[in-house]
Amino acid sequence: MFKKLFGLKDHPKTPTEETIFTPLSGKVTELTDVPDPTFSQKMMGDGLAIIPTDGEVVSPVNGEIIQFFHTKHAIGIRSESGAEILIHVGLETVSMNGEGFVGHVKEGDKVKVGDKLISCDLNLIKEKAANIITPIVITNSDQVESLDKKISENAIKGQTEFLHLKMKR
Repeated sequence: MFKKLFGLKDHPKTPTEETIFTPLSGKVTELTDVPDPTFSQKMMGDGLAIIPTDGEVVSPVNGEIIQFFHTKHAIGIRSESGAEILIHVGLETVSMNGEGFVGHVKEGDKVKVGDKLISCDLNLIKEKAANIITPIVITNSDQVESLDKKISENAIKGQTEFLHLKMKR
């Protein structure tokens, strides 16, 4: 009765724990291996990196696109648990101004694990950017209670478990 009177709604409980899958196929490595201090020193948050074997980036979670850089080299997703995930394809790829990148989503889109986000030309990135290593960072790491990392030699995009996290509530 009070819910009706005060306009309160029954909301499905937001999950606090979540599995994040690899957004690219390739070798999963520690963030400290990324040859860029912004990522290796975890200035933007904690996570892992992938040395990709193909140029298709898929959603690692069910969630919403909250940021998509106009150069299409990086994308931000808010997961169902509230984790904010940045996928930054390659290093110094912003200078490519979108060349070699195709976006398949836009800000505000809802996505599911495995939905295609970005296609990119890895050979062009190797030629024009500093590195193809792709950091995946939880940018709101201060809201994460625990983060379990899964290193893998042959991760398959959208299928291999990558991170398991528990958000603070």
